[in-house]
Amino acid sequence: MISWKCKSTWKKARVNTLWCLLGCSIGDFGTIFFFQNIHHDLSTLSVMCLAIFNGLITSILLETIILIKQMSLKSAFKTAIGMSFISMIGMEVAMNITDVLLTGGAFLSWWAAIVMLMVGFITPLPYNYWRLKKFGVSCH
Repeated sequence: MISWKCKSTWKKARVNTLWCLLGCSIGDFGTIFFFQNIHHDLSTLSVMCLAIFNGLITSILLETIILIKQMSLKSAFKTAIGMSFISMIGMEVAMNITDVLLTGGAFLSWWAAIVMLMVGFITPLPYNYWRLKKFGVSCH
């Protein structure tokens, strides 16, 4: 049985989640901002799918770069994918659903971005805590 009251594990889970959020938001926000500022015929769903994909890519890249200081490139990449891919997907989907609900589409504004980041942080946090407790391993 996993204890959900460990302060040090919650602290580590928060740090891991913040790194993941940074990586995801770079690709996600960058994609939405790009399509927000050009003329295109893509649907909101298509832009959101691209934003999710790019957010996953930038998060994996950032985590791999962080981990490469501790291990080989191959091991760093495998660890980045294996440790937090589910967390990243949950984070990305939550952020993009929040964007659509708040703005009606793929549109960034400062107030929506703040809410998106909060939702993106909170959504995977319990999963990240659980992984730390169950497996005793983390990305950072």
